[in-house]
Amino acid sequence: MAAPENLSGSASRRQLLLGGAAAGWGAAIALGADALTRGTPEPEAENGSVVVPFHGKDQAGLTVRPQAWSTFLALDLRADTDADALRRMMRLLSDDAARLTRGEPALADSEPELATRPARLTVTFAFGPALVQRAGGQRPTWLAPLPAFSIDRLQEAWSGGDLLIEVAADDPITVAHAVRMLLKDARAFGDLRWVQRGFRRAHGSEPVGTSMRNLFGQVDGTVNPGPDSSDFGDLVRIGSAGWLTGGSSLVVRRIAMDLEGWDRLDRPGREASVGRRLDNGAPLTGSDEHDEPDFDARDAVGFPVIAEFSHMRRARSDDASQRFYRRAFNYDDPPAPGQISNAGLIFTCYQADPLAQFVPIQQRLADLDLLNEWTIPIGSAVFAVPPGAQEGGFVGATLLT
Repeated sequence: MAAPENLSGSASRRQLLLGGAAAGWGAAIALGADALTRGTPEPEAENGSVVVPFHGKDQAGLTVRPQAWSTFLALDLRADTDADALRRMMRLLSDDAARLTRGEPALADSEPELATRPARLTVTFAFGPALVQRAGGQRPTWLAPLPAFSIDRLQEAWSGGDLLIEVAADDPITVAHAVRMLLKDARAFGDLRWVQRGFRRAHGSEPVGTSMRNLFGQVDGTVNPGPDSSDFGDLVRIGSAGWLTGGSSLVVRRIAMDLEGWDRLDRPGREASVGRRLDNGAPLTGSDEHDEPDFDARDAVGFPVIAEFSHMRRARSDDASQRFYRRAFNYDDPPAPGQISNAGLIFTCYQADPLAQFVPIQQRLADLDLLNEWTIPIGSAVFAVPPGAQEGGFVGATLLT
């Protein structure tokens, strides 16, 4: 191989002395160092330009495949935010969301370059009881704090709220920018109550459709009637109900996880507490994740293979109407002094009626679920999810016009 024209004489003599193999090895090192210096070109992320339409029958966050990153924002309305102000707020925020999800900057966007990669961005709006009251709308009976459960240790810092905004995408910069734009326009109407940031596996790291894992390492959410299920509409969408017709309800629960305590539990104990294998999420009576569990199966000494206290057994209902669509995210926040972790799950679920669908299941879990030894609900809120907006309209128009 001929030496580059600018190679020094001493370098050329070293190549001749060391021989062709060593010269090739040296060239490879040089090329590697050069690549580190200038940055190795990476293929453009395929989903970076993917647009999820904002307008439609449903709000897109209800039906889109969960993204890798999500930020939940709860706001408290200011005292002077009346129905007219709510109308202006939702027009403004809906316009922001429609633009940003198309990969366009919001009006008066100070960093428009950050808006060009939507990466399946969705913005979902949901209303708390006070917002519905100020708008003069009919409040459904379930739009209130959930009944108290014995396992709850709820904190005001993670509970309640008048307006919920969920911003989700497959890119954290996209999420961060959209959050900032939306909060800039919402600040005239309300104050931030809490922020919860969640994540799943990065886009492309697993095949599409793979069930998520929580930070206990468990496959999480195997039985989940997603948007492609035949009974999704019956379970999730609200029927004839005035301004909420075609909408849904949203429960947000923040669940702290004791990772250090979980570390002290052996693998058989972990699997017994859940009722599923940790490696692939299969029920303890099966071999694949989606195998139907056999709750009557007994082990060699006559004990149930899937214990009555297991999470899966307690979450399963014989009543097919007691189901909901879950859309959970992990969180891993900076630990407080003296802690080594501050992690858990942002559990969210959609259903037509939380009192009829979510509460019975949560009550069974509260009564007897071994997983409660390592999990504590520390935040809770319930919101009404209006139907989607049409072109030229805004989310909440059924309530505010």
